[in-house]
Amino acid sequence: QLQLVESGGGLVQPGGSLRLSCAASGGAFSSYVLHWYRQAPGKERELVARISSDGRSTNYADSVKGRFTISRDDAKNTVYLQMTSLKPEDTAVYFCYAGRTTWGRTYEYWGQGTQVTVSP
Repeated sequence: QLQLVESGGGLVQPGGSLRLSCAASGGAFSSYVLHWYRQAPGKERELVARISSDGRSTNYADSVKGRFTISRDDAKNTVYLQMTSLKPEDTAVYFCYAGRTTWGRTYEYWGQGTQVTVSP
């Protein structure tokens, strides 16, 4: 059983940067594929970034490609989302998600989210 807690959100001006963190307790991250999602008011939840369990593969939504970077530190049981060149349309609640399937069983966990607001 994992518990995920996001931090690092806040108010930032357009063009600014933020780094989000998601720390896990209750188990190890190492075998999980890790994701960042976001959801803005009135919009569907969107997959922003994903990183493989070994950290060797990443992928991003087209809207954030080249601006956001996902990384993981399994020794610290933490996944990060470095966000640069932020735009007002990046405003959303950002969630981390961990998932794996082992021996036919699926394990998935969500954090509670952290608010990111990009505004002059």
